[in-house]
Amino acid sequence: MLSLAWVLVCVAVIIVLAYLFTKYAVGRGGGFLGAGGGTDRFKVLCRLSLGRDQAAVLVRAGERYLLLGVAPSGITVLAELTQEEAESLYVRPDHQPAPPSFGEALRTVLKQKKPR
Repeated sequence: MLSLAWVLVCVAVIIVLAYLFTKYAVGRGGGFLGAGGGTDRFKVLCRLSLGRDQAAVLVRAGERYLLLGVAPSGITVLAELTQEEAESLYVRPDHQPAPPSFGEALRTVLKQKKPR
C-alpha cells in the first residue's frame, strides 16, 4: 500500500512540475519552444523545424525581416525579405487559435481516457 501511495505522489509531482515548466516557458515568450519570443523591435515571427536540430526562422529586427537557418553548426542568413514578402510567409497569431494551456490539454486527455 505504501508503494502505491509513493507512485501516486511521484506522478502528482511530475504533473505539477510539467505545469510549472509550461507556465515558465510561456511567460518567457516561448523562446524556441515556439514562435513569438522577443520584443517589439526584435521578434521571432515564426519557426519551421526542418530536421532534428535544424530550423528556418523568420525574424523581425527593427524594420528588417530576416530568414535564418538555424543548425548546431551556427546561424546563417538565408535571405533578407521585404515587409510584404515576410507578411506573405507569416500568418499572424490573430488568425490562429491559441494553443491550449497545459491544464486544458490535460483535461482533454483525461476526458478522452476510457474507463475500464
